Amino acid sequence: MKINTDGVLLGALAEANDPGNILDIGTGTGVIALMLAQRFTSAIIDAVEIDETAAQTAGENFQDSPFADRLNISHSSIQDFFNEYPDRKYDLIVSNPPFHLNSLESPKAGKSLAKHTDEVFFEDLMAGIANHLTKNGTCWLILPLQAAELVNDIAGRNELYLQKRIAIYSFKASEPHREIVVFGKQIGKILEDKFVIYNQPKVYSEMYVNSLKNFFTIF
Repeated sequence: MKINTDGVLLGALAEANDPGNILDIGTGTGVIALMLAQRFTSAIIDAVEIDETAAQTAGENFQDSPFADRLNISHSSIQDFFNEYPDRKYDLIVSNPPFHLNSLESPKAGKSLAKHTDEVFFEDLMAGIANHLTKNGTCWLILPLQAAELVNDIAGRNELYLQKRIAIYSFKASEPHREIVVFGKQIGKILEDKFVIYNQPKVYSEMYVNSLKNFFTIF
């Protein structure tokens, strides 16, 4: 699982007010969890990954980082993790989840497991998040537009309310291809924002550079 744009955007843009406990669902090799550990210097971060090889790599990356004492890896499905820790609460929950709804399975089993799912997955995910989010906590997800719309409907049924939406564009004049959606237990005005990755092909925008410069050596 390579580092991808969706993941690093989520790691850079997710916001929280001095979170004590953070959960990264589907951490892969741990990039988002590591970014959050760098940003939120007092937070304890639990990272959950169902793929054994990825979870092992994430654990090695955590141990090799300056944040090893604040990072925990669990090789588990999120459903089993929530069942194992029913009383654990988080101020910030993030996920770059599987999103290819009702699509054909990949011929590679690992990618199929990581990227293919259906509505049942999101129903389980949002129900679990609702039970494990603190009163003022927030959940940040990055999704394709179709999946974001579905998750918004499911969240409402679990008394999670959309608080912010960030439309992600490749170029300023293009159509958005992803959304970061933010849910919490508080009802209020929905904030709208947009994020543009490139000024032109292979030239990153100023907002992308500013958001990622503390993480990428190329900046």
